[in-house]
Amino acid sequence: MQDDVSTRPLRELLDGLPESARRPVLSHSSWTSRRSDSYERLAFLGDSVLELAVSTHLFRTLEAERFGAGRLTEVRAGTVSAAPCRRVAERLEVPRRMAEVAPDNLRRRVADLTRTERVLASVCEAIIGACYLEFGYTRTAEAVVAAFSPELEDALDHPADHKSRLQERLMARGSTVAYRVIDEIGSPHDRTFVVEAVVEDTVVGSGRGRSKKLAEQEAAREALATVEP
Repeated sequence: MQDDVSTRPLRELLDGLPESARRPVLSHSSWTSRRSDSYERLAFLGDSVLELAVSTHLFRTLEAERFGAGRLTEVRAGTVSAAPCRRVAERLEVPRRMAEVAPDNLRRRVADLTRTERVLASVCEAIIGACYLEFGYTRTAEAVVAAFSPELEDALDHPADHKSRLQERLMARGSTVAYRVIDEIGSPHDRTFVVEAVVEDTVVGSGRGRSKKLAEQEAAREALATVEP
């Protein structure tokens, strides 16, 4: 596989792990004598490091007025969930790497294991956990943010459509939602809109945004937490 620029820093950390640390990262519990010699515990650790690294990056780089806690949570989820972790694992050539460390009589099984999102995502997290233990947080976090940058861009380009989800939920019970602007804050070139979501004359959510569309999405997100399915 051609070297991927985004994953190159994380690939270099992985390749720089001592053999005693790299082998467990790529080992499935079905071919280890002890479960602790597989990637499972490292995946637990790596999951936390991944979330912290991406959370810190988002907090520092995304505009505070546009990205409140709710939107930050959504972007993070779209960046570090199982599917993005699987894609990063594939770019790191995890299937090939696992086959290289598997016992000879189990190498055919690797092909089946690495078709599953859960295994690839867990190995990706285990890689992060092992790199954190070996190289520390700062180097690992920088490599993680770079590796997940395509997933981050995708999460920003394709935000969750709360308005559609809310409308579908309401249609199932014969209701509809209306959005109304209740305030406009700031000058014309730097304006924040405040919007309420209203169902049957009841305000079920409110939101703020630099555009009416963003404010409506925030109002719909809040409404989804209160409107029963």
